[in-house]
Amino acid sequence: MEQLIFLDTETTGNDVNKDRLSQVSYKTADGFYTGYFKPPVPMSVKAMSITNITNKMLADKESFKGSTMMDDLAARLAKGIMVAHNAKFDAAMLEAEGMSVPRRICTFRVARELDPENQIPEYSLQYLRYFLELEVENATAHDAEGDVKVLYALFLRLFEKMKKEVGDSEEKALERMMEISARPSLFRLFNFGKYKDKKIAEVAKTDRGYLQWMLDRKYEDGGQDEDWIHTLEYYLKGGEA
Repeated sequence: MEQLIFLDTETTGNDVNKDRLSQVSYKTADGFYTGYFKPPVPMSVKAMSITNITNKMLADKESFKGSTMMDDLAARLAKGIMVAHNAKFDAAMLEAEGMSVPRRICTFRVARELDPENQIPEYSLQYLRYFLELEVENATAHDAEGDVKVLYALFLRLFEKMKKEVGDSEEKALERMMEISARPSLFRLFNFGKYKDKKIAEVAKTDRGYLQWMLDRKYEDGGQDEDWIHTLEYYLKGGEA
């Protein structure tokens, strides 16, 4: 099977245009690799409140760019497949450091694709951990290494399900997962707000203005939420699910 690199990053914030890496962790067939790095911009208070990584903790750390870990990871990514939850974001953070991520699998998008009946209310990594009752030990949430442990367990569950769908072929399962990961997800239900648990297609018929308002907000926020932008534009153009 292809070399898989299970990766998670912690960052100074969620803006791919200005935020940078503060922690990187990845798992390969030969073990775990984790490092803290001093970013060129400070940790935001919001990021610190989520990750418990402070600017003081990072003050004496090396930069990620030019580090031994960066060189090791770059060599692995050149040959293998990065697996991450919301992989587009992690890839963007790595690319901001001058790295290339040629192939990737996004477990968020694959989990969404493998749930056509909308049985799962949310698709965050930690929600899926407990909803799917994944057995993961010593995995602290919002710590890159802890999240990689959950990511690995989630991938194995999704991979087995995907193999069944493609005829029990590992190669075809990986190809299908990469194909799904390369395009935006299409949501079918609202899992928040005044239309929680309502089908988006139905809301598009009864309150089109709400979808347009949401779409405008997504673009005002920088247009980074590719999945929701794709979903809202799809239904506003008359798409059905």
